[in-house]
Amino acid sequence: MAGAVVLLTAAISLLLTAFAWPSVRSSVHDVPIAVAGPAAAVEQLSGALNQRLPDAFEITEVADTAAAEQLIRDREVYGAIDVSSGTPQVITASAASAAVAQTLQSVATGLSQAQGNSTAQGTGTAQGTGTAQSAVRDLAALPADDPRGAGLAAGALPLVMGGLLAALLLTRLVRGSARRVTGALAFAITGGLAVAAILQFWFGSLNGSYPANAGAIALSIAAIALSILGLESLLGYAGFGLGGVAMMLIGNPLSGTATAPEMLPGWSGTLGQLLPPGAGGQLLRSTAFFDGGGATHSVIVLVSWLALGVGLCLVGGLRARLPKTHTVRPVSVA
Repeated sequence: MAGAVVLLTAAISLLLTAFAWPSVRSSVHDVPIAVAGPAAAVEQLSGALNQRLPDAFEITEVADTAAAEQLIRDREVYGAIDVSSGTPQVITASAASAAVAQTLQSVATGLSQAQGNSTAQGTGTAQGTGTAQSAVRDLAALPADDPRGAGLAAGALPLVMGGLLAALLLTRLVRGSARRVTGALAFAITGGLAVAAILQFWFGSLNGSYPANAGAIALSIAAIALSILGLESLLGYAGFGLGGVAMMLIGNPLSGTATAPEMLPGWSGTLGQLLPPGAGGQLLRSTAFFDGGGATHSVIVLVSWLALGVGLCLVGGLRARLPKTHTVRPVSVA
């Protein structure tokens, strides 16, 4: 009994750490944004941002508004500050990350206050008098039915659970590596169609092409299910446990779906994008709100995990077919 209590205490502590640590320690650091406008104004604004929020942004300087908007659509940056017209204009993309969009809106408020104070000092009036609000424009907004992106953020866990359940049931009910791989791929297709339909047509959490969204979800489910199946085929139940821990306790909390990978502490955001849950969440954002922009890295990660899972299943199947050697002991004949 004492051993069971110690084991359960360690398990609940591990679960809390895995799911709460990324959220508690999340902050804005090295978030890529663009600053557009004349070189002198861009340099001055970049210096002010670095002084106001050190290490918060990774700034790309561009010449005009069109270049900044293209970077946002290609998902190379999360937003932009445009000083081409003299008055700072903040361009956000809440569909890429609502948390980063809120941060940029706060930056817009700070810019407005700074500009108002500078104007007041220049005219000799009281500070803050006549402060002009910097314009904020959302280039890629979340759907009106789900303006906070709750459905997209909550959808990460069901994808992981779906892949785990598929691997578990196929392992228990289906014999043969080829049949298991076929079953996992078939479930990924039907599951992708079902989940995309719920998120897009019922909850209103997705825009864009329904087939593209369903394909992104199906690829995510297939990558998770097949990688776990491959580990189980090679290592047995130990492989299933290893795959489940990697996807549930590492991949899901570090996916950055609720905020942004750059807001997770340290190296965890980068690690999360190398696992199927994180790559799948970013791919779904790309297909739903950016016409596939910035999807290349996510597709490569998911296809790599899928191919690894299929390869491990084939190796495990071939090993199971090899004839087992038996040691023959000499028997003395009376």
